[in-house]
Amino acid sequence: MASAQLEAQETETMTIREAIRETMREEMNRDDDVFLVGEDIGVMEGVLDVTGDLYNQFGPERVRDTPISEAGIIGAATGAAATGSRPVAELMFSDFIGVAMEQIMNQMAKMRYMFGGKIEMPVTVRATEGGGMGAASQHSGTVHTMIAHFPGLMAVTPGTPAAAKGLLRTAIRSDDPVFFFENKMIYEQEGEVPVDEDFTIPLGEANVERDGEDVTVVATQRLVGESLSVADELDGETDVEVIDLRSLYPLDTDTIVESLNKTGRMIVAGESPLSYGAQAEVVSRAVENAFYSLDAPIQRVGVPDTHMPFSPSLESEVLPDSDDVRNAIERIA
Repeated sequence: MASAQLEAQETETMTIREAIRETMREEMNRDDDVFLVGEDIGVMEGVLDVTGDLYNQFGPERVRDTPISEAGIIGAATGAAATGSRPVAELMFSDFIGVAMEQIMNQMAKMRYMFGGKIEMPVTVRATEGGGMGAASQHSGTVHTMIAHFPGLMAVTPGTPAAAKGLLRTAIRSDDPVFFFENKMIYEQEGEVPVDEDFTIPLGEANVERDGEDVTVVATQRLVGESLSVADELDGETDVEVIDLRSLYPLDTDTIVESLNKTGRMIVAGESPLSYGAQAEVVSRAVENAFYSLDAPIQRVGVPDTHMPFSPSLESEVLPDSDDVRNAIERIA
């Protein structure tokens, strides 16, 4: 469990936003090759106040504001990584990844492979995801499945402050490109975070946030907290195990299978669209490796195959929440 992982370490309470900012600060202090690049990350302190005071501390050479050009941001970060720097690039909203897809798919993802490993690609791309702010379709998408699909790219989706800190540090220190997806509605979520400046979480390692015996919920980002709330509400009625997937690629099949072998029932919950999504990959891994442990059909919770509405009432109807997780549990438990 998360508490077991943290109990032997000195911790402090911080939000996901603070965990991300402090990790970038610590890595910039540790390694002069680390720099930030993106739109409004400097003087404006980030569109959602994540970079904060880093510009004041490190200056314009290491916190580089850019024009409104995602292709330019990712192209510059890719070139910098190929020539020895460790850029942390911010794309204000993950929907804008499409603008830079040539640089991502054909350059960043393939360069190390095409040069036979002679070029490293130590670039981290931060991008906000998800609805809930009434920001309409072009600023509310969840596209991490698309990135996880491309060989050569890592994709992580932290659901807790500790996961955010440990995964971001690992991403920045990695010699391969890592996309770090931040759900914008959980920046204020608080939790215990190790203060050790070498605290890392390996890519491809999920975490059992809550032990249970009756049903497994595998969740990402905002749905981790929603699932934990449901598990607490059902305590004494249904014993729910909750797993924060944390990494989409690489994917921790072993933890998923071990949990399913124990509970026999599984729900996969996330904010990405259901068809051909991350949920489907988890289901596939579970069926391939633990089919005979299944006592009921695996259930998926996610966004219907539609764009995110601007209308708050319609947006709340589309976004998955604790009620959807509870309904899925009740269908099979």
